[in-house]
Amino acid sequence: MRQRVFALALAALLLSGCAAQASSEQGLRRYEASFLTLFDTVTTIVGYGSSEEDFRHTAQTFHDGLMEYHQLFDIYHEYDGVNNLKTVNDSAGGGPVEVDRRIIDLLLFCRELEELTGGRVDVTMGSVLALWHEARAQGVDDPDCAALPSGAALEEAAAHTGFHLLEIDEEASTVRLTDPQARLDVGAVAKGYAVEQVCRASPAGLLVSVGGNVRATGPKPAGDAPWVVGVQEPDGGKQDYLHTLYINRQSVVSSGDYQRYYTVDGVRYHHIIDPETLYPGSLWRAVTVVCADSGLADGLSTALFLLPEEEGAALARRCGAQAMWVAPDGTLSYTDGFLEAVRT
Repeated sequence: MRQRVFALALAALLLSGCAAQASSEQGLRRYEASFLTLFDTVTTIVGYGSSEEDFRHTAQTFHDGLMEYHQLFDIYHEYDGVNNLKTVNDSAGGGPVEVDRRIIDLLLFCRELEELTGGRVDVTMGSVLALWHEARAQGVDDPDCAALPSGAALEEAAAHTGFHLLEIDEEASTVRLTDPQARLDVGAVAKGYAVEQVCRASPAGLLVSVGGNVRATGPKPAGDAPWVVGVQEPDGGKQDYLHTLYINRQSVVSSGDYQRYYTVDGVRYHHIIDPETLYPGSLWRAVTVVCADSGLADGLSTALFLLPEEEGAALARRCGAQAMWVAPDGTLSYTDGFLEAVRT
């Protein structure tokens, strides 16, 4: 049974909070739907329709498509009749696991991304990330007892990482982790990748935000105008923006130290772990990437967060992406074409 988990309202553009609008030329009204059950975050869809029923159908179809990816890419939960990434992790060191082709495609994309980013985005780092996840969860629950994973434990976990431990058989549609202690964690890529796949099958003229991963499937049908997306200030509130951007058929993804973190002895430790140091990256407060592909933007935002600006800018150019960096002192820097998308 499909879950109708979103609340539909006659709402407005994400930034302005205006009331629903109608296009006299096309007889369209703007609607917004949101739901909370996918990828542990809030998903919002804004678009136009000739009726609430039409838009509700579009939003439900998007939800159902994203739900399938959510279940397939989940590393924490099991689902009846689904061999997902948790199944693969739980079977590490054993035989191959037959999986949906969409898992194969994700992992092939992740392997290419690992090579493209020089190892900065590595989904085989699950054993290391699990230590940080556990420490962060305990630190958030009990700040007085917050602690870092031990260096020895991190080094031991890092010995069980690398794509050489992952066997992908496309013909048989199977995946196998050869090391019993190896684990996959696709958190740096899966959300953006899933959004991209579902958006490609969605109607033009939608603006989708999945936990801040924003993708437009085309300009607004009413007037063919671009959408406006805000880039949050790291230390600001939800309505405090460094810039607002115009987008049509692009993605906007940000990674930063202000999103998921905990504090140990007055020092903030966030969730973006550098595979080279095994500790959170410290070069930047935040990085925002604009490019056509949401999955690529998701991976690049992590990679650029961990790279010096010159290397990150070169990587962005190779991928046809634009980027903005926020330095620890608040200084902003940009690739050459980023400001072309800036509205304010």
